[in-house]
Amino acid sequence: MSETTKKEERIHDPHGTLQVARGMSDKEARKRRHEQMQGRSNQDQERIASFLTNDQAQKRLEHLKEDDKAMNTSTLTEYQKRALGKRKKRVTDKVLRAKLERHETKRLEAAVAAADAQVVLHTETAGLVEPEHEMERTTALTQLELKRSHLNEQTARHVYDLDLHEYGPYGLKYDRSGRCSLLYGQKGHIALMDNHTRSLETEFYLQERVRDVTFLHNTTMFATAQANHVYIYDDAGVEIHRLDEHNDPFCLEFLPYHWLLASVGRAGWLKYQDTSTGELVSQHRTKLGACNVMRQNPSNAILHLGHKNGCVTLWSPASSQYLVKMLCHKGSPITSMAIDKSGRTMVTGGADRQVKIWDLRMYKETHAYFVPAGVPSSLDISQRGVMGIGHAGHSTFWGPEA
Repeated sequence: MSETTKKEERIHDPHGTLQVARGMSDKEARKRRHEQMQGRSNQDQERIASFLTNDQAQKRLEHLKEDDKAMNTSTLTEYQKRALGKRKKRVTDKVLRAKLERHETKRLEAAVAAADAQVVLHTETAGLVEPEHEMERTTALTQLELKRSHLNEQTARHVYDLDLHEYGPYGLKYDRSGRCSLLYGQKGHIALMDNHTRSLETEFYLQERVRDVTFLHNTTMFATAQANHVYIYDDAGVEIHRLDEHNDPFCLEFLPYHWLLASVGRAGWLKYQDTSTGELVSQHRTKLGACNVMRQNPSNAILHLGHKNGCVTLWSPASSQYLVKMLCHKGSPITSMAIDKSGRTMVTGGADRQVKIWDLRMYKETHAYFVPAGVPSSLDISQRGVMGIGHAGHSTFWGPEA
């Protein structure tokens, strides 16, 4: 076999991804982009363009064009003006031009892959259980019937039951990707599961009560709020740290962009621990007694605390006083709370069996209704805006348009 044939076999890459990663020329990059878009319908091209561009990029380009138009060239000579015009038209640096072309090719390949995945996985549409008429009740549809008759094979494999009656009641926390979940029983049972493969990663039993858990920066470490202190474990169940400053904790939250672990407990102290250095960053006295409801605003990392007097307070680690105090349920303790991913809507549930929806831009109530059975003990809002309410052994789901 000749040296030329061996070299061709080594660099054989029908899709061109290796050449992009190792540095193809600007002409090859443009050719690669042309091949990606060749033969695609107008609908596919529009779908790819929606992933390729966004509002922020368009605004940034518009601002740059406005700055170019408003440029003051009165002090430049004619030669300098012509040179400036030539630089605007094209990039003279060949190395920089090749880097820009490769960058655009990678962006297009990522947009094409995202558009193809959207078509295959049908991520542009969401399914909900909707009654055909007013007399039909969605409670008549069981999980077994839903799994056997209405779901495809890939979705149905994620419908399963866990018999956990010995160490309950149980709570559940997901990581940021949604792949792994952390089950915790109040009698000391901890279980880390991979929901994609339905496999048990770690399981161990503690000899004291567990009130809350939360993942840290990834699934390799998580924190538990136990009877006296906060403990940190790894994914093998080995204890790494014990945070003595967090006494008698009730709730935990982790701020992923600040690497801060926050806790609040029976004494009413809100404490922030830096997980990168191990130092206690700040601690604030709420002066509102014990608190067992705490949620994080995902858009600005502000912590919302629900208190026994029906108030919700907003806290930041940089302020020793609450930022906002809202009277959400007059004379009734806050039992549950949820905040949507945009950070604009907050939902609170109280012991008065009311669920109230608040606009955080104006701090005003937009909707309120009574739960038909029991106190709303748990609330959450999905990424698509569906609100779930757990009350007295029942689960009720409301669409974003309701």
